[in-house]
Amino acid sequence: MRRYRSDNSEVSCCVKYVVFAFNAIFWLVGIGAMGIGLWAWSEKEVFRNLSALTHITVDPAFIFICVGFTVFIMGFAGCVGALRENTYLLVFYATFLGILLFAEVGIGVLFFVYKDWVKEQVALGLEKYIMVYRDDPDTQNLIDWVQEYLLYCCGILTPDDWDKNQYFNCTSISKGSREACGVPFSCCKPKEDWELKNYMCGYDTRKESNKDDWDSVIYITGCLPAGEAWLLAHLMIVAGVAVGIAVLQVGSLVVFTFSDNCGTCILLDAGINSG
Repeated sequence: MRRYRSDNSEVSCCVKYVVFAFNAIFWLVGIGAMGIGLWAWSEKEVFRNLSALTHITVDPAFIFICVGFTVFIMGFAGCVGALRENTYLLVFYATFLGILLFAEVGIGVLFFVYKDWVKEQVALGLEKYIMVYRDDPDTQNLIDWVQEYLLYCCGILTPDDWDKNQYFNCTSISKGSREACGVPFSCCKPKEDWELKNYMCGYDTRKESNKDDWDSVIYITGCLPAGEAWLLAHLMIVAGVAVGIAVLQVGSLVVFTFSDNCGTCILLDAGINSG
């Protein structure tokens, strides 16, 4: 049976090119994020040694790939759907965007209603990162950046949390680990007389005989409470970004739902063509 397309179902030029331009940016961002993740994997020779994927859930490169792929799919559906006036891709795009919006709202509600539970899950996640600190260079760089430059912290709640890492565990002294009963260099407070970064500044800092000097040598605040303090100090910025993203998503949904030439007609046209 030959199918005819109604003139009213065509997407207006204004809507079409606005949606295309908007999603082209997301498409490129998604490709870039996936490229960074795949490049990081290639540098670590993950494709030659699949055993490196043992801790894939805490691998920053894997997170880049997953986020990039999700953004790429959304951008692709929006770009091609708007440019080619493909009703199925546009309906998929609107549905995907709606699900994403509701998921973000749900996570936000969960964060405020079950705050203690969320903190426990974050602490468990941070514990996994500490355990694989020496096993993955991306994880190591991420932790060092957070501790040294972003939150000025050490460990999850206290510097003693580094005892969860086999290299920094105090029992590793008998195994010959020089880092035993210490902390990473990123926990150290910088000294004015340092001409070069001291990568051994954290050695032996958690020994009982050295704990009295903690405050002058390393950061004693854990990254979990430091992260909470950072969020409270930058609450307006974080809230502004979240609201901005939500407005863009809601705006896109409004365009597809209420536009005379796009929203309702696209949905009707998709239902007619599938019948």
